[in-house]
Amino acid sequence: MATYNVTGMSCAACSARVEQAVSKVSGVTACSVNLLTNSMAVEGSAPEDAIIRAVQDAGYGATPKGKHPQKISDDDLLTDQETPGLKKRLISSLCFLIPLMYVSMGHTMCGFPLPSFLSGDPVAIALIQMLLCITVMVINQTFFVSGFKSLLHRAPNMDTLIALGSSAAFLYSTCVLFAMTKAQRIGDPDAVMGYAHGLYFESAAMILTLITVGKMLEARSKGKTTNALKGLMKLTPQTAKVIQDGAEIEIPVEDVAIGDIFAVYPGDSIPVDGIVTEGSSAVNESALTGESIPVDKAENDRVSAGTLNQSGFLKCRATRVGSDTTLSQIIRLVSDASAGKAPIAKIADKVSGIFVPVVMGIAAVTICIWLLVGQSFGFALERGISVLVISCPCALGLATPVAIMVGSGVGAKNGILFKTAVSLEQTGKTQIVVLDKTGTVTQGAPKVTDVIPTEETEALLSLASSLERKSEHPLAKAIMEYAEHQGVETFEISGFQAHPGNGLSARHESVELLGGNMGFIHKKVQLPTAFSQQAECLASEGKTPMFFAKGDTLLGMIAVADVIRPDSKKAVEELKNMGIQAVMLTGDNERTANAIARQAGIDTVIASVLPEGKEKTVFDLKQGGQVLMVGDGINDAPALTTADIGIAIGAGTDIAMDAADILLTKSSLKDLPAAIRLSRATLKNIHQNLFWAFIYNVIGIPLAAGVWIPVFGWRLSPMFGAAAMSLSSFCVVTNALRLNLCQIYDGKHDKKIKQKWIKKEQDTMKKVMTIQGMMCEHCEARVKKTLEAVDGVESAVVSHQTGTAEVTLTPDVSDEILKKAVEDQDYTVIEVK
Repeated sequence: MATYNVTGMSCAACSARVEQAVSKVSGVTACSVNLLTNSMAVEGSAPEDAIIRAVQDAGYGATPKGKHPQKISDDDLLTDQETPGLKKRLISSLCFLIPLMYVSMGHTMCGFPLPSFLSGDPVAIALIQMLLCITVMVINQTFFVSGFKSLLHRAPNMDTLIALGSSAAFLYSTCVLFAMTKAQRIGDPDAVMGYAHGLYFESAAMILTLITVGKMLEARSKGKTTNALKGLMKLTPQTAKVIQDGAEIEIPVEDVAIGDIFAVYPGDSIPVDGIVTEGSSAVNESALTGESIPVDKAENDRVSAGTLNQSGFLKCRATRVGSDTTLSQIIRLVSDASAGKAPIAKIADKVSGIFVPVVMGIAAVTICIWLLVGQSFGFALERGISVLVISCPCALGLATPVAIMVGSGVGAKNGILFKTAVSLEQTGKTQIVVLDKTGTVTQGAPKVTDVIPTEETEALLSLASSLERKSEHPLAKAIMEYAEHQGVETFEISGFQAHPGNGLSARHESVELLGGNMGFIHKKVQLPTAFSQQAECLASEGKTPMFFAKGDTLLGMIAVADVIRPDSKKAVEELKNMGIQAVMLTGDNERTANAIARQAGIDTVIASVLPEGKEKTVFDLKQGGQVLMVGDGINDAPALTTADIGIAIGAGTDIAMDAADILLTKSSLKDLPAAIRLSRATLKNIHQNLFWAFIYNVIGIPLAAGVWIPVFGWRLSPMFGAAAMSLSSFCVVTNALRLNLCQIYDGKHDKKIKQKWIKKEQDTMKKVMTIQGMMCEHCEARVKKTLEAVDGVESAVVSHQTGTAEVTLTPDVSDEILKKAVEDQDYTVIEVK
């Protein structure tokens, strides 16, 4: 996708014209023009010069955007360059408008005194008004240049409406002035005074000034919508301290090459992505992830451009530079999302494309109708001018992009990156969330969860860590990390041997050391019944129990599991409160998957699915509603692409993933409901903006045309029309800025969406069994496993404390079958009801 800066656009009609012109270029497959950022995104094989020529032929200018979005320059179009110029124009206009209003209205309506050379000379007063009006028109000549230029290109825009309205008032007033001179020449003072009341010089000048006020307010507000993006751009320092030949030199950041060693002192921003080669420090990564707590960095840890080194000195090796850094990719994602168009904008775009010609037609018809009903030409012209100056296509054009820009910025500040405007709009419509297990619901790395020694914990951990340190298995790494954290010392072993699928063996001081699963250890060592039962209980919770022995003596058992993320359960709970169905999709076995799902509060589990089968599963789920898939972005790429919205959870290299529509850089599942809330808030804001833009024009144009004059006597002067038009766009932009106040992590006001997908289930019934003989959690797990193995039993909730089992089953499972299954396990069934 190629991006361009577009100059000369003043309203939604302009952007529609540019989009239409470029779309006709051979080779262009898609074109999106953003009025807010004065940018254009083009897809296809069309040459650059052909695209630029099409924009120029439409009456505007275009230049390709730079290749280094993270570098700030004086001519960066995100910098508010409009406001200073508009402020100067406004002050200059007011310097001449105030005397004009004094002469035209202050004297006639309020009786303010005039200089002696003007007193009693209406023609002289009219001449002064004309000269002051001309000055204001010259100061605001941009409206006339742009407006009439667009008219000549047969693409009238908002400036055309302003130029026509102001010009009509000026030309009519000029004709009236000539009529005054004629009446004075023939000695008709009554006619002179009558004509004096029909001058509209002050209206012509006031229209231009009020529109300039509105433009300035709009520009200031638009500047605030890009604050998030500008803030990201300013994070990268302009220079880097690179170490060459043992000396430290300072060079421009764009000259840093991959492999360069650079130094970062406390308080400095990291210039490019890299890997720490020397030193340790705490690095504030809040600018990229939204997390305020600094992250400790040591040798071999990754650092990212734009983050702040807070304490120690670091030496790093550059790994990604220029536009490849994490920060640059984030900037590009936010910028592209802001430049894109959401589907909801299509209606406004269609209206904007024909809006100005239609308004010009309404103004012409208004004048004709009032003339036909017998009103004076001055009255009819006033109604036509009011229609021209009150109409506002800008509000329609800005309604969607300003909300998209602010919403994308809010997401970026919180580590939620929407890659397109479409994803920002559609995420809030999610009905089904599909969650990958490993690395999404869970942390993705095994952790020690239980240590059960026969005698001494330290002896168990010492043997286990000494044995496992020579293994490359992920479970071995978990035990090593745990033992190191506990400060346990290891010892040297010999004769190490791995038994794939079973365990490990080695020798220490001629004594055999063993570690592995129950089957492997049981062949060498006698396992107490209590340990076997505990192992089964742990396994039912999704944990992997490993036994360790020294000679023929069992030292104990260590359970390892991929534990769920601390915020997974809360995130799933919030999704349910939103009315969203959560589904866990995993290639793991059902036993482990169900255990993790219970911990996370997920009701629906689809387990034992191979990577290629995930895509089909997501496709099937889409038949029941809009599906959002969350995965780690690697094995889940096909499923992420198939889903209506794909979310990749992770930071660093995951930033560049193409499969996902949204990136959660903090690797936190709590950002998922936050992203949905932000999308809903943005879409609601767009609806509000579009409603205001449409209703403003629907109400304002008939009022300006004088529809209500015969009924209520409501009459709108051109000046009030211009004031209303000025404020309309300002209101739309200001409303969009309210998104900055959105509390995306606060679920107090979540509303449930209408759920289309309802899980189809067979007709079921429940039976409660009273069972005697259950003594512990192992017994619970054993009875549960037995009952759920019976055909027709969907689930069983067993409690040894109450001595009951609540069984959910299909009606054709008899009491005798249930009773026999339990009693075969040496328990006694007292009652089934």
